[in-house]
Amino acid sequence: MKLVHWITGGLAASAAVAAYAQQARPSPQPTPQPRAAPRATIPASALLPATTKLFDSLVAQDKMPGIVGAFGVGDGPTLFPSAGKISDDPNAPAASPDSLWRVYSMSKPITGMSAMMLVEDGKLNLDDPVSKYIPAFKDMKVATSPDTSLATRPATRPITIRNLLTHTAGLGYTIVTKGPLLKEYERLGILPLSVSAAMEEKMRPVRPKSLEEFANRVATLPLIADPGTKWSYSIGLDVMGRVIEVASGMSFERFVQTRLFDPLKMKSSFWQVPQSEVGRLATNYAFVGDTRTPLDPAANSVFLQKPSFPYGGAGLVMSARDYDRFLHMIQDGGTLGGVRVMKPETIALATSNLLPAGVTYGGVSGGTGGTKGSNMGFGAGGSVVLATTPNGPGKGTYAWGGAAGTIAWVDPLKHSRGSVMVNYFPADRIPLREQVVAALMQDAARLRR
Repeated sequence: MKLVHWITGGLAASAAVAAYAQQARPSPQPTPQPRAAPRATIPASALLPATTKLFDSLVAQDKMPGIVGAFGVGDGPTLFPSAGKISDDPNAPAASPDSLWRVYSMSKPITGMSAMMLVEDGKLNLDDPVSKYIPAFKDMKVATSPDTSLATRPATRPITIRNLLTHTAGLGYTIVTKGPLLKEYERLGILPLSVSAAMEEKMRPVRPKSLEEFANRVATLPLIADPGTKWSYSIGLDVMGRVIEVASGMSFERFVQTRLFDPLKMKSSFWQVPQSEVGRLATNYAFVGDTRTPLDPAANSVFLQKPSFPYGGAGLVMSARDYDRFLHMIQDGGTLGGVRVMKPETIALATSNLLPAGVTYGGVSGGTGGTKGSNMGFGAGGSVVLATTPNGPGKGTYAWGGAAGTIAWVDPLKHSRGSVMVNYFPADRIPLREQVVAALMQDAARLRR
């Protein structure tokens, strides 16, 4: 099912939830009660019974240990349907809005919006050459046959900030790059992904020790295409972390913390999970057929270790509540709870189609956690809907997902949002997106009656 259908279902359900909440309010009293209070007393299972039933069935059928959703419309209370536990351990806590999940590539929108803050500040320009901030990118080479050879020619144009944000820089990615170029990525430790403590033990010795060293090594590798000519999933948002450091004058993680996480009261978002919070951390699993095996157990998770550097493309662990606050800020044009972190114009730009002229976005494989669909472009670290459709998502609907199955979207035009947290590889082992949209559409149809 195309992403637009998935989002459509989420939006319809969100609108219906709001209508149901209005109908559920008691008759007016002489002393009016706060308008949101009645909705706050209605459990998610009553408002979204089909979605709750789906989550319960996924756990009952042993498809996953646990799952949490976060669905919101306007500024009413977010609904958090959930089922199961955060691991298969007998004493594991129930999955909840505050459980911690590896969001992997859902880190990319966080990095993308952070970069857009610097565009708003006048410290970055979308069409600045990256070499203005990282001189090593000044004279890039392009592989003439990237899947079979390291032979190169000079690039015809420089990589820009826009290219990094939209995966049009010509950079590779170990999950999609092939042949001798992949071997060069591995040799130089261009592996901005934490999977497990055992794998980290092998990767860390070859990895760069800082974002600066990482970016400089990336600049020595040939590109797979001239910048601005092709959409190809990449490490562009990881390199953007280094650009943010240079442009802001502070470390990437400090910038994200002080400009985004702290103002939005996102208290459960970590590059390194504190030992004190390990009890909230889900275990990540790997499936071979129907056999589920712990790949990164919470007790000794790689995310308890300090990373070689903060991976802007795949490095965050977050709660459903925190990711919802991030999406809520986008939905409300850069403001949440009276605190403004970005201007509405900046949000509108970030969720518009930023692809270079002549470049299109067709989607990625389901295993990456990304999106597919027609009527799609690409914005600052996430896909965007190009035009509003009848009964469909609004123009600028912004979405992405993660390699361990997480999914998220926000429609700034229709003031609605949704996300789902799970942790298992491969992300597409079950059609979770299709199942979620079907359940949300059932809930919407019931509430419209």
